[in-house]
Amino acid sequence: MTLRAVVRGVGHYLPARVMPNAEFEATLDTTDDWIRARTGIERRHIAAEGETTSDLAVAAAEAALTDAGLRATDIDALIVATSTADFTFPSAATMVQARLGMTGGFAFDVQAVCAGFVFALAQANALIVSGAARRVMVIGSETFSRLMDWTDRSTCVLFGDGAGALILEAGEGSGTPADRGVLAFDLHSDGRFKDILHVDGGVSTGTTGHLRMQGKEVFRHAVEKLAETAHAALDKAGLSGADVDWIVPHQANLRIISATAQRMQVPMERVVVTVQDHGNTSAASIPLALSVGRDRGQIRPGDLIVTEAIGGGLAWGAVVLRW
Repeated sequence: MTLRAVVRGVGHYLPARVMPNAEFEATLDTTDDWIRARTGIERRHIAAEGETTSDLAVAAAEAALTDAGLRATDIDALIVATSTADFTFPSAATMVQARLGMTGGFAFDVQAVCAGFVFALAQANALIVSGAARRVMVIGSETFSRLMDWTDRSTCVLFGDGAGALILEAGEGSGTPADRGVLAFDLHSDGRFKDILHVDGGVSTGTTGHLRMQGKEVFRHAVEKLAETAHAALDKAGLSGADVDWIVPHQANLRIISATAQRMQVPMERVVVTVQDHGNTSAASIPLALSVGRDRGQIRPGDLIVTEAIGGGLAWGAVVLRW
């Protein structure tokens, strides 16, 4: 018998305000056509004034609990992947824990920017297979609109706000790739590339700062590293691209998504794409896409899924799981 971290429930939340590309035309030298052609993004959701990252996370968590038929007290550990926590401390995760009424267990944040959910999923898997927790909720939640320089057309058109949550539960498997649950993961980081994607604020500057990005460099690293890490995770699971039912990638840019799928030799018909509606929601993008893909009827029990993401750091990785 092999212990596996199996998906029990999923949910997501998006702020009410939808911001279409056309809104940028009044303030920036850009157009809806330009943004769509270069990114695939058509609209994004923007958090309301006073609506925080933990607010979004709580709403997504509640949706996942309802989907799983569980209560917050059934959860042993809670991990929030975010780069936009409400405060320097306490963690967003402990704030979500309190608001959900999760009076036991433990909660903590993971910060790996857009790769945060992949890193958090690997941590949740480790907690379950080690026996440290039976049920773990993993949430990706971001309010990246608060980090935007709204005069920089190369970045502010790309991002949006949202949250997604996944509940993993210990289950028995046979130790083969046919098992449900997390089958393998592959994680990397390289701090030498800090300057190509970063926020120019923090404790050292006494400011929140704005997101800064060297777009061409990020694109080059993303296409190369995402395909490599996905293949590495599949190899660890004893599988190949031909076995994949769905790629559920970080939703950063449609050109990156397409190029990565091509390198993996997986047709776009087997890729869950939500970037047109949400933009880049950083650590929230994969759980959002998993929840939306499930709701659309794309993702079904038994499907083999590869998730992959790259973010500032640089940090990148992939997870292979069977739904």
